[in-house]
Amino acid sequence: MKQKFEFEYDSFDSVDSLSTADQSLLATAKDATETAFAIYSNFKVGAAALLSNGQIVIGSNQESASYPVGICAERTLLNSIGSQYPKETILSMAISYHPVGKPSDEPLSPCGMCRQSLLDYENRYEAPIKIILGGFTGPVMVFKSASQLLPFGFNGSVLKGLK
Repeated sequence: MKQKFEFEYDSFDSVDSLSTADQSLLATAKDATETAFAIYSNFKVGAAALLSNGQIVIGSNQESASYPVGICAERTLLNSIGSQYPKETILSMAISYHPVGKPSDEPLSPCGMCRQSLLDYENRYEAPIKIILGGFTGPVMVFKSASQLLPFGFNGSVLKGLK
């Protein structure tokens, strides 16, 4: 039996079409790229999240000479929120990037590990996280929930009750 999976997202020609709050969050994510430690890839990624208490928290990618040890901006941000604000839900997250010497003119989507981590946080707080993706210029994509980025994602429910 064939089945079909579809979802909708919002696509805007530029940041100017976003709400003021979403524009501000994306601008903060762009600023967060400056805190990236990307001396090996020169690919700086920044993320910013709006929490349920109104706080905005940033994260950026942090590389290591031992490549597997590095961490993406999204997971840096999620780990920071989980440590500093464990009782706050994430209302929205913006992600942007700045590849040194190249344009940043289209949305960048999170890697698979980050998608799973975002889904874990949605499941943890039982609340969707709005995701805003945009470069320094160009179009912007907005997803109502991080779960849209990882269809059929692992939610850990099969682990409940295991000892």
